[in-house]
Amino acid sequence: MTDHCNSNSLISINEALKNIYHTLSGIAGEETVNLHTALDRVLAENCFAPFDLPAFPNSSMDGYAFNSADIQTSGFDLIQSGTSWAGRPFDGEISPGQCVRIFTGAVMPKGADSVIMQEQLKVSDKVIHFPDNTQAQQNVRYIGEDVRQQDCLLAAPKQLTAVDLGLLASAGLYELRVKRKIRIAFFSTGDELRAIGKPLAEGQIYDSNRYLLTALLTDPCYEVTDLGVMIDDKAQIRQCLLAAAVNHDVIISTGGASVGDADYIKEILDEIGQVNFWKLAIKPGKPLAFGRIQQCYFFGLPGNPVSVLATYQQIVTPALRQLTGLTNSTPLRFKALCKSQLFKQAGRQEFQRGIVSQTASGEFEVISSGKQGSNILSASSRANCYIVLPREQGNVEIGEQVLVEPFSLFL
Repeated sequence: MTDHCNSNSLISINEALKNIYHTLSGIAGEETVNLHTALDRVLAENCFAPFDLPAFPNSSMDGYAFNSADIQTSGFDLIQSGTSWAGRPFDGEISPGQCVRIFTGAVMPKGADSVIMQEQLKVSDKVIHFPDNTQAQQNVRYIGEDVRQQDCLLAAPKQLTAVDLGLLASAGLYELRVKRKIRIAFFSTGDELRAIGKPLAEGQIYDSNRYLLTALLTDPCYEVTDLGVMIDDKAQIRQCLLAAAVNHDVIISTGGASVGDADYIKEILDEIGQVNFWKLAIKPGKPLAFGRIQQCYFFGLPGNPVSVLATYQQIVTPALRQLTGLTNSTPLRFKALCKSQLFKQAGRQEFQRGIVSQTASGEFEVISSGKQGSNILSASSRANCYIVLPREQGNVEIGEQVLVEPFSLFL
């Protein structure tokens, strides 16, 4: 198959994502998990509060509970009549002129509507001296001020965070329904690939892509099968794809998606499935095939490791999120002052690897992390962001503003 290298024939990343959005359907199937194994799973049904949170009025700090009717304009004294501990409430009701020692989380005594911090008081045995300007109805957590009974605690679909699990636990909910795991198979192609630990002959390289993909696919929502390395044999690759499509939701390959004599992925997909798109106007990662084999979706990623990384993050990750039932969100991107000269030809959107930092005044600056070849993993290892350059963009000079996409929230 001939590649005319005409950038006008390549589809944009936005077009590719729209194609995926309209093609994919969420994976059917649910399972029950408990809070110990629910982190990062996708909630399949809404969770409702079985009771009010808080379930009882309690103190938000250590101090003394009292009735605001006893407040005087100047300092005043109250008599301590008991103690309310967290888990051991005060048994009784305070009378006028009385107060109760109380600890954080303890039930408010009957007759009390306010709490004052212990640091603001003077204590002499059971006589508690309250200061001028004591405030009424302070430091009390009221019934249901967080959540009311039968309120929706969490709405599906939602990827469960640590905070979500804490919220569910506070409501006494231990088991919940989540989306089943996506079954994903992946493999590498190439006669030149060798397993780590084996000697390399001339022209051979170690298969880094499978280790890269293994790490990228480490997710509680995925059930992953490593199919190993396929040699550049059309019949073997064809058989592998047909077999994997029977019991997987997604197949991901690396290599063999270009136009060389030994690049069979596009040709095989045309024969046994369908191809939605093949080439993207992005760099790195132009040769990327997306399609379907029977009921299984297929992503044929490029062979160069940096291209694998970029296309997985920009194309495959949003697709897998959609399969789990999640609404895809736009990646966090912001402007930064470029402190390196960047070289680029117009025609493809580029994801150059960079190092972004924040100055003492709060402004963002970015530099190139090194050489930008699609085989150079070291620059990606040093990087903490992509420098996202538009399709029509040319070279970038020092001092220009560029768009950056951080790899994480921590720089």
